[in-house]
Amino acid sequence: MPSVLHFILALVVIFFMAFIFSNDRKKIRPRVILQLVVIEALLAWFFLHASSGLAVVTAVSGFFENLLTYAAQGSDFVFGGMSKAGLAFIFLGVLCPIIFISALIGIMQHLRILPLLIRIVGTLLSKVNGMGKLESFNAVSTLILGQSENFIAYKGVLADISPRRLYSMAAAAMSTVSLSIVGAYMTMIEPKYVVAALILNMFSTFIILSIINPTPPGDEPEIKLDKLHEDQSFFEMLGEYILAGFKVAVIIMAMLIGFIAIIAAVNALFTAIFGISFQQILGYVFYPFAWLIGIPGPDALKSASIMATKLVTNEFVAMIDLKKIAVELSPRGLGILSVFLVSFANFASIGIVAGAIKGLNENQGNVVSRYALKLVYGSTLVSLLSAAFAGLVL
Repeated sequence: MPSVLHFILALVVIFFMAFIFSNDRKKIRPRVILQLVVIEALLAWFFLHASSGLAVVTAVSGFFENLLTYAAQGSDFVFGGMSKAGLAFIFLGVLCPIIFISALIGIMQHLRILPLLIRIVGTLLSKVNGMGKLESFNAVSTLILGQSENFIAYKGVLADISPRRLYSMAAAAMSTVSLSIVGAYMTMIEPKYVVAALILNMFSTFIILSIINPTPPGDEPEIKLDKLHEDQSFFEMLGEYILAGFKVAVIIMAMLIGFIAIIAAVNALFTAIFGISFQQILGYVFYPFAWLIGIPGPDALKSASIMATKLVTNEFVAMIDLKKIAVELSPRGLGILSVFLVSFANFASIGIVAGAIKGLNENQGNVVSRYALKLVYGSTLVSLLSAAFAGLVL
């Protein structure tokens, strides 16, 4: 019972934080929100508590573990078995597999499997989330294609999308993660939390958008997912997705090097001047939120510091920090924090999403840039909400 009351308190606070920045409070539909809350609570219980749900999670994580072993063969061939010796783990064991998984996504896209899947699941979601088909399709496609590559699927209708709907699409891109990176996450945190977070984030996004940016179903532009890369041959497509995966891996590597170096320097500076590191200060700022989502008191301060690190840098930096202290956290605290970390909700994602859209339509890219802070705010609320649902059942 205490955990249920704590969860209700978390809902009230998170919903209020979304409500005060709502675009149109009169269009908020409590019935739809309540419906989504019930569905997400059941999904959280299924994936994190029920034996059948855990079996599904185990099967999915096992599938990705197999993919990682295949990816390792490619890395070992190029780098001479360095990964087997435990050398350059982050690059070889975490980032290089992104290239292989990106290629698999390209193959499924080329065979028209993904567009069909996106249409079917998106249509079903639109029946329960109270939103238009465009937003529902986008929530599925961004999960599969990634936060930047996703918008290529909508290039034919991008110019016709209203600023309000564009915010919803960009917020969904920042609130979820790409399947091409899921395998990398599973090398740093427990796979079951990664799988659960994928589903929870999708429904949390619908809930937060239903409050902060309510957009009832109505007229919407035609979706042309079947037009993606239609003129490419198989090997043209394969080469493009392999290079795209490599580009993502190198970008993440560069960001890790830069962010971790900057954090180390800033921590040293703050420690020398104030006697406390910058990350510790951020921990105190985020402490109330760590407690709010259900992280136990003894774990809250350390967890809050990692939550803040994720916001100001990215989820990879935060996961690396979590791996260092995972044995010090309780199972409940570790699970809730792990679910919180599985999303693109950070300041760096603004440039990625806005840049991707700007490359397709400069005006729409500028629209997204104007929403920058609100996008980070909304996507962070999504992460908090997903973590709170995890706290309800763990």
